Amino acid sequence: MIRVANAPCSWGVIENVDGETAGYGQVLDEMAETGYVGTELGDWGFMPTDPVALREALAARGLALMASFSTPWLQDPARHRQGIDDAVRIARLLAAAGEPTSFIVLGNDPYGDPVRGASAGRVTPAIGLDEDGWRVFAAAAEDLARRVRDETGVRMVVHSHLGTLVETGWEVRELLRRTDPDLLGVCLDTGHWRFGTGEDPAAAVREFGGRIWHVHFKDADPALMDESRRQGWHGLESTRHGVFCELGRGCVDFPAVLAGLRGIGYDGWVVVEQDVLPGMGAPRESARRNREYLRSIGL
Repeated sequence: MIRVANAPCSWGVIENVDGETAGYGQVLDEMAETGYVGTELGDWGFMPTDPVALREALAARGLALMASFSTPWLQDPARHRQGIDDAVRIARLLAAAGEPTSFIVLGNDPYGDPVRGASAGRVTPAIGLDEDGWRVFAAAAEDLARRVRDETGVRMVVHSHLGTLVETGWEVRELLRRTDPDLLGVCLDTGHWRFGTGEDPAAAVREFGGRIWHVHFKDADPALMDESRRQGWHGLESTRHGVFCELGRGCVDFPAVLAGLRGIGYDGWVVVEQDVLPGMGAPRESARRNREYLRSIGL
């Protein structure tokens, strides 16, 4: 059975971005009030990092915890130790306070690379990793996934994300080709996939099949994607302009994605993510409309 969650990024709690947001109590209250039964962790320190306090906060609202981003710098061997330590720390909290099948979502430091952040949505192979870079990157990703699994029991999924070194379809495929399918799965984020790869998320479901372990439902506005490419916006500027719109208002065919997930027997979480920056929009009302849309397509 597919269950539906939301995530703190729908309230502006987003990696590598400063700004005032609602506190975790308000965010969790509004998630529960608008019909969701789970959440991701958000940035480290946004929610309690004591597992007892975190379990109590979630249980009081009838919410489950199933995943958290981790944003290591895998292309630099000198920073691998820190990436492992951070991911294991997060995974220990998930193991103590989350679902038995929890995930670390590998995001490889979104927008931390100035070239990739400035090229989000229009990446070419010329600014991708070379062969030596791929060997370092893939080995680090596999080592990270193994250490997290062996030390905490939590599994890892790679997330194609704007402004990272795994944004495009060819980069996702290359990383998957170079890594153990038992160690590293896929988090299919429909909005980042549509914008960053230019490809159909429903086709990605058919292509990756059982290697999809976790799913983010995010929509993308086609007019704003085109404008971003024409204007050369940074990835965060695209977000500021609202490229990730409410579900059903963009170009992602969610009924087809959902049919594909059911066709492969997917029984994990669908996490709604409407990425906004701090202070943008009306997150509670967007969350409500997003949940109503998903009910309208049978989820």
